[in-house]
Amino acid sequence: MAVYTEVSDDALAVFLADYAIGDLVAFRGIAEGVENSNFSLRTTGGDYILTLYEKRVDPADLPWFLGLMDHLAEHGITCPRPVHGRDGVALRQLCGRHAAITTFLPGVWPRRVRPEHCGPVGEALAALHLAGADYAPTRRNALGPEGWEPLLERSLRGASGVAPGLGAELVAALNRILAAWPQGLPVGHIHADLFPDNVFFLEGRLSGLIDFYFAATDILAYDLAVCLNAWCFEADLSLNVTRARALCRAYAAIRPLSAAERAALPVLCQGAAIRFALTRLYDWINTPAGALVTRKDPMEYVRRLRFHLEARDEHAYGL
Repeated sequence: MAVYTEVSDDALAVFLADYAIGDLVAFRGIAEGVENSNFSLRTTGGDYILTLYEKRVDPADLPWFLGLMDHLAEHGITCPRPVHGRDGVALRQLCGRHAAITTFLPGVWPRRVRPEHCGPVGEALAALHLAGADYAPTRRNALGPEGWEPLLERSLRGASGVAPGLGAELVAALNRILAAWPQGLPVGHIHADLFPDNVFFLEGRLSGLIDFYFAATDILAYDLAVCLNAWCFEADLSLNVTRARALCRAYAAIRPLSAAERAALPVLCQGAAIRFALTRLYDWINTPAGALVTRKDPMEYVRRLRFHLEARDEHAYGL
């Protein structure tokens, strides 16, 4: 469920009057997604997406997100582009929520990931990192290493109810990861959430990247580690080295990885795994029954974390 705020016909008509995108033809809610209310919008001017930003998104961050999307689109990245109103403003208010219209991207996300998906994803991620290099504003990654310990502390009391000994396991893993966290690696703007449902394919080709609302300024190779976690594990949670090799080699062909980045890949993957394990664990414990937020099993990322803790070097990922 991804429509938390309903939009009436009258409210939509008033909102659209501020845009020069034609007359309304069709409007419906989009069921996928968990963070915001999303609607498919068709006018005589084309197809768009209307997003109402819900409480989990900090309104102060929205200009940065929309500015980054505008910048990336201008630099050749196929991503949703904010539509500016007649007054030049992209971020507006609708039904008591911050709201924006973005361009529509054709395509579907891969329900079953195959190795031939991973190369294009690696290329697209590297291109995104290069295109974002001269976007001057920065945004701290609230879900980076500084945020993991507080997140774990808020989840420890309920961790054993998810799996016996889980709290102690995560404390030990986090201490190890933070002690080894790399310094001095290249930093830039990262997507930070490039999961399969945020990448569209059309007729066998990557057609666009969406959902930039976790984007931040952080270690570039950490973004690659997020993708390794999201794209390269099988249903039984074993690493598919063929996929990992395709992803990393395609990325490095666009933006070569330094020796330090390659050496840091295991700990970066550990960090990415524990980040998603902790956010899933927090939601699993703290989301009340009947809430609209979809809970996801934290153990899927705990098992990924266990693999990465055993990885000795970049060769574990096919490099």
